[in-house]
Amino acid sequence: MKPRRVLVVDDEPGIRQSLSGVLEDEGYAVETAASGEACLEALPGGGFELVLLDIWLPGMDGMEVLARIQEMPFDVRPVVVVISGHGSIEAAVKATKLGAFDFLEKPLSIGKVTVVAKNGLAHRKLELENSRLKEDTGSRWRIIGESVPMKALRQQLGLMAETNGRVLIYGESGTGKELVARALHAMSPRAAEPFVEVNCAAIPEELIESEMFGHIKGSFTSALEDKVGKFQKADGGTLFLDEIGDLSLTAQAKILRVLEERVLERVGGHGPIPVDVRLLAATNKDLEAEIAKGTFREDLYYRIKVIHVHMPPLREIREEIPLLANHFLKEYCRETARSAMEFAPEVMRQLASNAWPGNVRQLRNEVLRLAACARLNVIGEEDLWEGIPRPGRDQPAAPPVKLQSLKGAVAEMEQRMIAEALQDTRNNQQQAARLLGLSRQGLINKMKRYSITG
Repeated sequence: MKPRRVLVVDDEPGIRQSLSGVLEDEGYAVETAASGEACLEALPGGGFELVLLDIWLPGMDGMEVLARIQEMPFDVRPVVVVISGHGSIEAAVKATKLGAFDFLEKPLSIGKVTVVAKNGLAHRKLELENSRLKEDTGSRWRIIGESVPMKALRQQLGLMAETNGRVLIYGESGTGKELVARALHAMSPRAAEPFVEVNCAAIPEELIESEMFGHIKGSFTSALEDKVGKFQKADGGTLFLDEIGDLSLTAQAKILRVLEERVLERVGGHGPIPVDVRLLAATNKDLEAEIAKGTFREDLYYRIKVIHVHMPPLREIREEIPLLANHFLKEYCRETARSAMEFAPEVMRQLASNAWPGNVRQLRNEVLRLAACARLNVIGEEDLWEGIPRPGRDQPAAPPVKLQSLKGAVAEMEQRMIAEALQDTRNNQQQAARLLGLSRQGLINKMKRYSITG
């Protein structure tokens, strides 16, 4: 393993020699500088992770050198430990304010030097890991796209991230509503607090109160232990209610009460529990139409729609398909440690021309499948899925068109697509729903409608 690089800055040759010997015995690669000017000259490009810096130097003193180091454009700044033969509390405080990690007094103790060096480098490693984690997190929930709608969306998210306003995210299945919710949380002052997601369509009606608000052991037959609900888990952070339009009127009334009073009561509990959450909600339904039908509460609608975000379907931002496809391909290569891959031009043309009824989710799943199955690092036509036409290949003759109602044609197509998705996923309803761009409950409802088993 490459040794950690240390720079010792002191005008006394004996100190430089002594510190170099101690640190080299510990396995560090050590260089020295006799002045502040020499230190600043050595730092750029030197790859030093730790600097032991004497305060009393000829010419530029150590405090000025320390201040200059903080201004230098490092990716990750070296840890600076200040050394002084005239230690004082004032000097230590000033050095700390200027960014020093620690303060050592002369005469130096070999044990103290090695411990401080070890701690300083451990601190720098932690800072580096935190920086990479923040970068990875930001990248993971980054909204990409160069079209006018996507640029406008990023601008809108930037403005609303700092607020506590509730947000209602509209969009078809697979357009990225969860991504927007997570991006808002990551950019908000609540980013260090929990992000709790609830798929409202997947919770049975009889369990919704327990899931949302928790319960006390013994409060009902299957309550074998105390349970903390989603609202309480998200306390201080963000609660994302996906598919909120699928909640029953009873569940809507209970959620409305919590939003209005900012307290909840667990099933079987005694006394209110205060909660502080920022609520984000998403739906692929027209909630105003649901209000007109009497299936969604108007008062809850206006409670959750403080800010409104619309996610465009992929067919309306078709110019984003190459950018998204390449992004998903790079993401796959990074996560699987595979060498860089790319799409052949004819494949990208066909990806860009496809309808993608499942929107971005369907595109991402297809890119990941292509990447996993590709034999070469260039994904060619032979790797394409059957749903995309392949120019130059003989296609089976299309069956004669049978005149029927539009409703009947849509139903026939839905039945066929659901059956094929279930077959392709070996009757895994969750995977089939994802492939079709539906929620699992939405798929179950359609299977019941068409009497499809699986």
